[in-house]
Amino acid sequence: MEYGDLGAPRDDVEALAVVAEPVGEATLERFPSLRLVANYGAGYDLVEMEACRARGVVVTNTPGVTAAATADLTMGLILAVRRRIAAGDRVVRSGRWGSGWADEPLKGDEVTGATLGIVGLGSTGRAVAHRARGFEMRILYTRSTPDDDPAYRSLDELLGEADIVTLHVPLTDETRGFVDARRLAFMRDSACLINTSRGQVVEEDALVAELLSGRLRAGLDVFANEPNVPRELFELENVVMTPHLGTATDGTREAMTRVLVDNVLAVERGEQPPNAV
Repeated sequence: MEYGDLGAPRDDVEALAVVAEPVGEATLERFPSLRLVANYGAGYDLVEMEACRARGVVVTNTPGVTAAATADLTMGLILAVRRRIAAGDRVVRSGRWGSGWADEPLKGDEVTGATLGIVGLGSTGRAVAHRARGFEMRILYTRSTPDDDPAYRSLDELLGEADIVTLHVPLTDETRGFVDARRLAFMRDSACLINTSRGQVVEEDALVAELLSGRLRAGLDVFANEPNVPRELFELENVVMTPHLGTATDGTREAMTRVLVDNVLAVERGEQPPNAV
């Protein structure tokens, strides 16, 4: 099936594997015999959970195998933004290197020793922290449950203290738009916001305004209305963008496929799937 097209109604479909596809009442009515929605990915915010529960449809995801690849990309975006890697690539490709390129300096900021604020300390947040230690970064974090760790900060405190803020939270009613204009204003001048979670956890218009002003920098793998990206960002040098590549490695996608198939087979056998949500 093509993206956005689940085909004609059928009463013989018991399991539906979905990739970034919304599943709600219309889909459930189209497949009345559905027993399982197997989501290809850890996030399942596009699935209407209450509608599935009401019909007895099990929803599964593919957690536990996506953290490493997403953490790798997060570190790549941090390096790209702080060291202006994408801007340097454009200088070389344009032929300007060696012909006055020093007139537009590409000086960036060190990653080593910078203060990293991790929002969400699940498997991906912990994987990012592990990698950041190799760069001798000072690590702060915030999560939904406060604790007494000296590295713990409230979200507002973390935003005001970190050189780099990286988001690793699921999209829920509580996190939707929670990095809003008020909270973005807490961030230090020239601080970097990295988002490899979900675009909707950031108030996108407010972030665009901050980037247009030049006060903040960003590395964005996700956007609020994918695949649509605010056109104002296209010409900015203070933002690096990728097309939702967080899990896009051969090994990770193969592992996700295995987990998805295991969930489908478990339901077929009448067993509880290992990754029911």
